[in-house]
Amino acid sequence: MGLSAIRLDSTLNLVIVVVLALLAIIAVPFFWERWRRKLLGRSGTILVAVVLIVVSTAMGGNMIGGFFPTVGALFGTGVYSADSVDAVAGENGSDLDKLRDAGAMRAREGKGSVVHMTVTGKRTGLTRDVSVYFPPQYYDPAYRSLKFPVIEWIPNYPSGPEVVTGPYGMPARLDEAIAKHVLPPTLVIIPDPTGKPKVGHDTECVDEVNGAANDTYLTADIRDWAIEKLGASTQRKAWTMAGWSSGGYCAMNLVTRHPQWYGQAASVSGYFKAAVDAETENLFKGRQDIVDANTITLNLQKHPSPVDILAIAGDKENFESFSLDQLQSAVRAPTTLSTWRIPDAGHNMNTFKTQIPDVLAWIGARTAPPSAPQDKKIVGSGGVKPWPLPNTGAKGALVDVVE
Repeated sequence: MGLSAIRLDSTLNLVIVVVLALLAIIAVPFFWERWRRKLLGRSGTILVAVVLIVVSTAMGGNMIGGFFPTVGALFGTGVYSADSVDAVAGENGSDLDKLRDAGAMRAREGKGSVVHMTVTGKRTGLTRDVSVYFPPQYYDPAYRSLKFPVIEWIPNYPSGPEVVTGPYGMPARLDEAIAKHVLPPTLVIIPDPTGKPKVGHDTECVDEVNGAANDTYLTADIRDWAIEKLGASTQRKAWTMAGWSSGGYCAMNLVTRHPQWYGQAASVSGYFKAAVDAETENLFKGRQDIVDANTITLNLQKHPSPVDILAIAGDKENFESFSLDQLQSAVRAPTTLSTWRIPDAGHNMNTFKTQIPDVLAWIGARTAPPSAPQDKKIVGSGGVKPWPLPNTGAKGALVDVVE
C-alpha cells in the first residue's frame, strides 16, 4: 500500500491511533514490575506510548488545520491522481488537449475537472506541483476562443495543491458557484508555494534573499504560463489571488506588490506582514528593505493602487483580527478594502470552509468574465448554461464591513 493511501484526515484512523495510545499508556504501569529486570521492555513500552501520543496529537491538529490529507502528501511523495484529482498531465500541461474528451464528459454533468501537473517557471527555473480546476465551460466548443478569468489559490503552509482539491472541497464549491452564476466560469490555479522540503521551509511566498524566487514564480511565471498554455485572460481585473492563513497573507501581499497583473485579493485568516519564525528559516537575511517591501500595510500606504482586497478573520483569531485593524488604518485610495469579522470563529479549517461560498461570491462580483475579441456573443452548448449573467453574491451574516 502506497503512502498516498494512508489517510491523515480520516476520523476512523484518528480514533484507532487514540485507542492504541491509551492502550500503550495503560501498558506502561501494567508491565513495569513484570519487566523490572528487562530495561529494553520498559523502555520499549514508554517509547511506544510517547510515539502514539505524539502521532495522535499531530493527527488531531492536522485534521483541524487541514494540512496533509495523506502520509504521501506529508512526505512529498503524494500521488496526485488520487481521489481529489481527475487527471494528471505532462510537465507544463504539455498534453492537456488529450484530456478534453474526459473533461467534456464531466462538463455535461455540470462538473469541472481538476488536473495535476508540474510547471517549470521560465524566469525562475523553479519546478513546482500545480493543480488546475477547469470549469465546465472550458470544454464547451462555444467558449473555445474565449479567454478565462483566473483565481490563483495559494495553499496554507505547510500544504500543497492537494489540500485545496481535497480537504477544502474547493472543486464542488466552484461547480456550485458557477452553476448559480455567482462566479463566472473561472480557471482556478493552485500552485505549491513551498516546494520541497515542506516542513521547516515556509517561504511566505516571498523572493528569499539569496534563495528561491517564490514571489516571481507565483506571479510572473504562473501568469505567463497560464496565458500561454491555458487560454487565461490578460486583463488584470480577470486575475484574483486568494488563500487561507499563510495563503491569505500571500494573496494580499502579492496583489499589492503586482497590481499591474492582479485586480483582486481575497484572504481568510491572513495577516499583514510575513511571519518570521522557526518554520520560515531566514528569508530576509537582515535586509529591512525587503521586509518592508513585503509588509502589506506599508505597500498600502506608500504604493496605493486600484485593487480590491477582501480580508476576513474570526473574532477569536487575535493576530489575524489585529491585522484587519492594521489594514483598515493603512488603506489609501484607489485601493478598496472589505473586512469581515466572523463571530465566535478561530483559526481552523471549519472557519475557512464556511467562508468559501461568500468569498467566491465576492470574487464573482468583481472579476472580469470570459472575454472574446470584438465582444463576440457567447452561446452555450453541451448542457452548460451561457455566461455572462447577472452576479448575485450576498455576503451573508457577516459583520464589520468596510467598503
